[in-house]
Amino acid sequence: MGRDLNRRTFLAASAAAGSGGALAASAAPAAAAPARTPAGPTAPAPPAVAVPDLPVREAARHDPTEATLAEAVVLIRTGRLTSADLVQAYLDRIEKYDKTYQAYAEVTGKQALLAAYAADRANRGGDGKGGPLAGVPLCVKDNYFTKGVPTRANSFIFEDFVPVTDATAVARLKASGGILLGKGQMGPLATTRATTPNGMITTVNAWTPDNPLIDPGGSSTGPACAVAGRMASSSIGTQTGGSIVNPANRQNLTGLKPTMGRVSLNGVIPLSYTRDHCGPIARDAMDAAIMLTVMAGPDAEDPRTQGLPRLPHLVRAATPVVSSKGPKGKVRLRRPTRIGVPPGFTDGIARRSALLDTLADLPGVTLVEIRYPTDWSLLTGSAFNAARLSERAEPFRHWLREDLTKFGVSVLGWLQGLMLSGDEWITAQRAKHHLLRAVLDGPFDHCDVLLQTSPVPFDILGLPEIGFPIGFTAGMPTGAILGGAPYEEDRLLEVVAAYQAVTDWHRRRPADPALEPVKRVVRPLLDAVEAAAASA
Repeated sequence: MGRDLNRRTFLAASAAAGSGGALAASAAPAAAAPARTPAGPTAPAPPAVAVPDLPVREAARHDPTEATLAEAVVLIRTGRLTSADLVQAYLDRIEKYDKTYQAYAEVTGKQALLAAYAADRANRGGDGKGGPLAGVPLCVKDNYFTKGVPTRANSFIFEDFVPVTDATAVARLKASGGILLGKGQMGPLATTRATTPNGMITTVNAWTPDNPLIDPGGSSTGPACAVAGRMASSSIGTQTGGSIVNPANRQNLTGLKPTMGRVSLNGVIPLSYTRDHCGPIARDAMDAAIMLTVMAGPDAEDPRTQGLPRLPHLVRAATPVVSSKGPKGKVRLRRPTRIGVPPGFTDGIARRSALLDTLADLPGVTLVEIRYPTDWSLLTGSAFNAARLSERAEPFRHWLREDLTKFGVSVLGWLQGLMLSGDEWITAQRAKHHLLRAVLDGPFDHCDVLLQTSPVPFDILGLPEIGFPIGFTAGMPTGAILGGAPYEEDRLLEVVAAYQAVTDWHRRRPADPALEPVKRVVRPLLDAVEAAAASA
């Protein structure tokens, strides 16, 4: 009954978003209409997130920047680490290495330290007002409104924009005690990997800092690099075409894109009304669960968040279960779970075969071969996927008419959006809902979660997915993507948490970049054609 209700709710919400909702939401461009963060008696109270007393690894006790978010919370809560020391440790790494990484568009060091001192005073006072993230420094993608801190979205359009309020997601992180360490660099207006607006590559993959040509995943490039390079405890990004799970996969992180509507988009510079999602890019499943629990919830400023099923207990879902029966200490799934494996999943990628072997060995897992709908390639291909381009252009019509140079290297994608007709957009929305019903009544009739080879189908549909590390290929991180049914983020976390309990890929960190490079690293330019081809 629960899944049936979730499906009906999601189908109704998806239909509403695809019909008239976009027009109402985009009447005022983002720069002209700052987000209204709820205040006073209507402000949402910080969620009741009980971060468990996890054992802290020796590496995290020795170097606080190695700690996961959950470990940092435990260290601060038990008095073994101060927030000020943690923030300073991250600022030291930013000072030392970000000239190479270029993960940050803006660093708010002074404000972060002041917030850390306040968190330490509250922690010593024991008044319980610190919140579940009390004193933990975070990186925020630069398309989220941040009060008093520039929000440029790496764009000429917003180069002088300083919001007067926080995006709802940022406000909730702050209300829970999180500290803004800075704004993560991103693709211009969230369209491609991080470059300057004219196309010069900036942020690198933290695993290959001397080779900017290696794709770090876009467009949440900076937030991912900041976490992978140990310059933030965790981060938040946005996803329209894979920009949470792809950077996570390519930089050995865990990125969770929730169901459409789980997290408010109020105060986020838009890209696609029916496909934009907010979510965490973290070091493991537990950190992602904590972050999403804090960020999620209804918001009067975003109708997509209204009337949804209650958020599951994500922290519990991300807590591995050890069986009391059979082999002592055997990790098992929290509940029996059928994992769908699509055709061609392992083709050419050995690590995916090893992933299936590890999953199959977990008690409670059943691997199920599934088939996609017969028109899967058509419905998930470029023809219908291009409908997002018209949604992209709609809130930026003013600037498209005024000055095309403001769009920099990504201008072709915006022009393509203007060329799509209304009937093409409507046809694409009908195709989307046909695809959604085919997925919910097809593969999900036979499995609980579904392995994927691309994030695009679940981006189109607004269904939840998680990217997580599964090993290395030729020295570079390899990740997998697991998709779920509507509002079942807990199912995804249960699988990934169990997998991470029996593997250690997610604990591996890249080597620090050389402080004195042997040769100057030349950062190449993307041209408009390349940017359009890689566009989210």
